[in-house]
Order: sequence, then structure tokens, then C-alpha cells
Amino acid sequence: MKRVVVTGMGAITPIGNTLQEYWKNLKAGKSGAAPITLFDPELFKTRFACEVKGFNAQDYIDRRDARRMDRFTHFAMISAEEAMKDSGIDLESINLDRSGVIWGAGIGGLATMEDEIESFTLRNGVPKYNPFLIPKMIPDIAPGYISIKYGFRGINYATVSACASSSHALINACDYIKLGKADVIIAGGSEAAITRTGVGGFNAMKALSTRNDDPSTASRPFDAEREGFVLGEGSGCLILEDYDHAIARGAKIYAEVLGGGMTADAHHITAPHPEGLGAANVMKFALEDAGIKPNDVDYINVHGTSTPLGDIAETQAIQKIFGEAAYNLNISSTKSMTGHLLGAAGAIESIASIMAIHDSIVPPTINHFNNDEEIDNKLNFTFNKAQKRNISIALSNTFGFGGHNTSVVFRKMD
Repeated sequence: MKRVVVTGMGAITPIGNTLQEYWKNLKAGKSGAAPITLFDPELFKTRFACEVKGFNAQDYIDRRDARRMDRFTHFAMISAEEAMKDSGIDLESINLDRSGVIWGAGIGGLATMEDEIESFTLRNGVPKYNPFLIPKMIPDIAPGYISIKYGFRGINYATVSACASSSHALINACDYIKLGKADVIIAGGSEAAITRTGVGGFNAMKALSTRNDDPSTASRPFDAEREGFVLGEGSGCLILEDYDHAIARGAKIYAEVLGGGMTADAHHITAPHPEGLGAANVMKFALEDAGIKPNDVDYINVHGTSTPLGDIAETQAIQKIFGEAAYNLNISSTKSMTGHLLGAAGAIESIASIMAIHDSIVPPTINHFNNDEEIDNKLNFTFNKAQKRNISIALSNTFGFGGHNTSVVFRKMD
């Protein structure tokens, strides 16, 4: 089996539009939640979200091309460009037939679909659509655009598994490289669902926080008064590469991807298994795939969405798999700062896990005010302030509607 390493990363998030800005604000415990500006939310139960700020696609992408892309694709292209530059890959010196793109998006071009339906209605039902409707909307267009830009002619597709989408992309990419089917894969995910349909749909499910009077403290993972997640948007990109290939070109290496797990709850379309069965199994399988034991793990970047049921189920799953070793872990939910980026969550949280390894700092779980009696608060949730710690191995959990569970394991390079 080949070894797989991360040689480049890029991020555009609600708390930073570059990798370094994102990481700086994670360590500082900065909240990205604020009143919605992308549309008028006055009639909605939730009127705030974690938007990407100070963003204009045409600052990065040619105006004509930008108009032919949905916002989720803008994010994908920009984070991929940062990651590729960060990797230092010379496109003329690699085999483009063995270079690919695997990209996750849980929803895709929601704003594009919404706009077209509204335009159709305003035209009194006259069937006249934008010829770019379908190419802007479909989730797989993002990896298509990325492959065109860099000439990557290898593996190319999208993963769609709700909030687990980009973690599935990372695990798939890792497996292809391990099996010797590719040398380099651009992997990650993007999402842009802060629209009337996105907010209205999640409001109808009673999934979102409605703490409109105090958005910055609305995302409260593991807090007794948590009452729903905060919708976020953005993108994360990782360059995964065969270790020998990376060494041969003198690449810097952030971390090694040891492996990953993938399971299903097989329980309910939106609610987690009450005992965290699928979450426990996915961590168990990830550890087995990585060839490590529970007490080898130092840090878990948890799914931790700030929902009443989800946080309890994930905590129970951690205790089931890690036993007494759970009390030696640092645990944190960076969604307390970024909100929930849906299909992009796994990518940006994997980046957070890798940077935690790289800089020996655990980013915090902010907005903790009151302990929940149903959660074992002897566990170290890294509440409210980052903690210094030498991290050899980190694990990143991401779970999605439909009962999809993923867990990815990263290791510090010797």
C-alpha cells in the first residue's frame, strides 16, 4: 500500500478567506455568525448565519467565467487555487493522467435553482431558462471546472452525502492513492446554501438556531442551552499526494492521512442513532483502517453541530470506542465558530485538525456557558479557549442527513 500525505491546503470560510486567516481566527475563538446579508431574512425564523465576508468572485475569477458559475463553485475554484499554490506542484513535471479531483457538495447550486424558478414565475410561466442553469446547479460541476483549470485527466467526480460529502471525497482520494491508481488528487468540498430556500427549509425542520438576538453565541456545541445549528458556507481544499511522489519533488508535508471509516446509521433520515451506533462504528473502522489504537489519538475534531440529540449521541459514541482513553483526549467543535458548512464541513474541519497537529494547538469549542447533565463534562471539550498540546494523531468526524458517517485520521510526520 502507498502512503498518502497532505502537501497543500486552501480555505475560504466565514472566519477567514485564506488558510492562514481561517486558522488564526480558529485559534482566537472568533465567531463567524452575523445577520444575513445575502437576502432579506425579515420573514424567517432564523435571520442570521455564518456567511463568507468581504467576498467578490470577480476579484478571483474572470467576470465572464464567474457569471457561469454558482457561488459554491466560486468557493471551490478559489480554495483549490490556494491549495495548489501552497503545494508548489509544477504542472509540467507531473503525470496529469494520474492526477485527479474528487469534490464534495451536499446541495450544489441551490441559489441558481432558486433564482431560475423565481424568474420563471415572473415570466408568467413562459418556459425560458438560462442555458447555464444545469451546469451551474449540478454538484459535480465543481470538480469538472477544477480539472479543466489544471488539466487533471485522472479520477474526477463528486461525492454527495449531505454533511459527510467532503469527508467522503477525502477518504475516496486517500484510498485511490493507496491503491496506486493516482499520484495527486485535489480533494475537498464547497457549499453555498445561505439562501431563502436553504434557511427556510432548515427552519421548517426546526434544525437551525433561532437565537436572533445574539448570533455570535448561537452555535453552542455541548452546552445545555444549545437549540440548533448555525448555517455556514465556504470551501476547504486539500492536495493529497503519494508520499514517494511528494518526497521526489521536495514537497513540504503537513500530515499523513492514515485512513478513514464510512458507515450508515440505518436508523432515521435526519436524527442520529440515539446511542450513537453509526458514529461509534465509523470511529472504530477509521482506527482499524489507520492501524492504530484508541489511546494513540490525541485530538478529535467532532461533528458537534449544537443540536440537542446529535451532541449527546456523538459523546456517547466517543466514550464507547475510547473508554478510559476518552478522558485523555482533547475534543473540540470548530462549528461553534464557523457554523455548519454542510457538504464542505469535513474538508474545513480536516484542515483544522491538520493545522492543530502542525502547530500543536487545539482550537476551542466556544460559547460554552452551562453544562448539560446528559453529557459527561469530565471530557475535555476545550471549552472557550485554545489549548497547547503536542498532537501526534487527530481524528475528524463528520455525519450527514441520511445517516451517513465519516471519520478521517491524520498523523504528524516524523
